[in-house]
Amino acid sequence: MVCSYWLRGRCNRNPCRFLHQELPQNTHYQISNQFRKNCWQRNPDSDSKSASSLTSLYRSSGSTPPKCSSASNQSHRNNRERTLYSDQKGEWDSTNLRCSSSPTRAGSSSGNGITQKVIGERVCKYWLHGNCVEADRCQYLHSWFKGHGVFKLAELNGHIKAISGIVLPSGSEKLYTASGDGYIRVWDCHTGHCDGAVNLGGEIGSLISAGPWVFAGIKNVVKAWNIEYCADLSLDGPVGQIYAMVVDHDMLFAGAENGTIYAWKPNKETNAFELATTLGGHNCAVVSLTVGGGKLYSGSMDNTIRVWDLNTLQCIHTLKEHASVVMSLGCWGPYLISCSLDQTIKVWFATEAGNLEVTYTHNEEHGVLALFGMFNSEGKPILLCSCNDNSVRLYELPSFTERARIFAKEEVRAIQIGPGGLFFTGDGTGQVDIWKWQAEPTSLAS
Repeated sequence: MVCSYWLRGRCNRNPCRFLHQELPQNTHYQISNQFRKNCWQRNPDSDSKSASSLTSLYRSSGSTPPKCSSASNQSHRNNRERTLYSDQKGEWDSTNLRCSSSPTRAGSSSGNGITQKVIGERVCKYWLHGNCVEADRCQYLHSWFKGHGVFKLAELNGHIKAISGIVLPSGSEKLYTASGDGYIRVWDCHTGHCDGAVNLGGEIGSLISAGPWVFAGIKNVVKAWNIEYCADLSLDGPVGQIYAMVVDHDMLFAGAENGTIYAWKPNKETNAFELATTLGGHNCAVVSLTVGGGKLYSGSMDNTIRVWDLNTLQCIHTLKEHASVVMSLGCWGPYLISCSLDQTIKVWFATEAGNLEVTYTHNEEHGVLALFGMFNSEGKPILLCSCNDNSVRLYELPSFTERARIFAKEEVRAIQIGPGGLFFTGDGTGQVDIWKWQAEPTSLAS
């Protein structure tokens, strides 16, 4: 129930036992109904080639470790790499590379001549704490989002520092979150309750999953858990904090603070991961990794992107178009998309000569921290971009038209997608928000 005093801008209780936000228009998507429908559970399908060896590890030896009673025994698929809509064939040219110059907001006037109040782009800081007394007179937003087609489903609280990773392994009924507080928390997808927490004893820089494996990067080591057989391993070798990881070609790649990328391969005979090679070249920490088209892409605090051939593990290109840290990378069909603290999102395309060139640059007013891709309820590709103004923009590709914007208490550095139009964001306070796309309302002819 929405607080009646908050609706009039006069609630002074913090916390208040009633809602201080608008209810979603479509009441069919209530939180309790979503949990009963197992809405977080990712439907398993066949394992992809990149996770085949990882999945088979612990199945090859004669003595199989006992299975976890609480873990799902369904087949697992490789972790969805940060590859954006690899089956889409978007095109960037002078006609469709347009971004709305004025984001969606209440208009200054309407067709009937009635003047409407223009709402600011920022969330009211007093509303965040439940004590704004301006009500309709407030010039700032009183909502966690603006735009259409998306609403907040639930909040997960428990971490006390910034969220550094969110994973929902294929076939699992558990959501895993990692934080700078050193804990990995495990959340039940049916109830939203925290089922347990593991203290790794240090800040967690990255968290991914691949098949039945969950990998967490901390200083000087990568921790690995097989959630199907309750096995845990330590992958030694890295120097410094692990900021990014990705799995492809039956190898785990991890970007470290010293600028080196470490690569491990699973050994079926020893049921362990062995360090296969290291990739050197960056002068500063590697903070982003992605794979696509037989290439590994790495972004660094040295402001460059390096392109590695996954067959030879040799660097074939060094991209130097960004002016600051390359925070996040993703692939969409033949395109590479990168974002940086230089307040730009760049779209790269391979020329006939095989070089990567920037085909479009999207400018933001703030540094861009992370990006991820998904489809909305209409099947359109959406790029989620978090900025260091505590917001996440939702752009429709390839036009970069802003469809919606969501807000957080602090910067969002972790984004993950789920089944059925779900996606997750983790902010600097340690809060994880669960969002859902809903169908666009149908216009009624007058």
